[in-house]
Amino acid sequence: MSKKIGVIVFPGSNCDHDAYHAMKHVMNAETKFLWHKDTDLTDIDLLIVPGGFSYGDYLRSGAIARFSPIMNSVIEYAEKGNPVLGICNGFQILLESGLLPGAMLHNEKLRFVCKNVNIRVESTRSLFTTSMKKGQVINIPVSHGEGNYFIDDDGLTSLEENDQIAFRYCDQNGNLTEESNFNGSVSAIAGITNKEGNVLGMMPHPERAMEKVLGSDDGKLFFDSVFDRLQIA
Repeated sequence: MSKKIGVIVFPGSNCDHDAYHAMKHVMNAETKFLWHKDTDLTDIDLLIVPGGFSYGDYLRSGAIARFSPIMNSVIEYAEKGNPVLGICNGFQILLESGLLPGAMLHNEKLRFVCKNVNIRVESTRSLFTTSMKKGQVINIPVSHGEGNYFIDDDGLTSLEENDQIAFRYCDQNGNLTEESNFNGSVSAIAGITNKEGNVLGMMPHPERAMEKVLGSDDGKLFFDSVFDRLQIA
């Protein structure tokens, strides 16, 4: 039986088609859109919560999408150990839903940032990072106004002790600098996992770095990892 990728579509999503293209046409996997009112995830092997501006990001990013009908199914799906990837607004939604700890603030300089950045692999234990090397530097785009990740001191200690910090913003040599942490995130965090490692939330966009013609195909590393583990495609 072929494996299937599900890409959730919320009102206001604008990276759902990017994710679909990356999965369907680059990774050659069976892929389908899931409307925010859908609740059946029984045939999904990998779930992507894409970026965009769900519900216009009113109140705060991800706050309304968290109450979409599909999210109860997403929570159940994740709690069963199935893989969930939240990208940008998807990361924000996973935070709002309680699947990942912490919160998002406005970027430190209160500006929307859209550019390629470098992130350093901090952990290789999750489904999404097993094909990477700890300390590896990956070049990948960001596009957000509320990507300033925040968690209190106890929460940060817990993330570190449980090896949940997946990526940190860095320079091209892997150094953590004030300049490379452009949005002001706590401990330069760019992505985290849950304790089990099957849920990953990240602000950078791997689905936008799948083909060299776009400047980088480093994004494929994320999907090579999970596809290999799940034997997709």
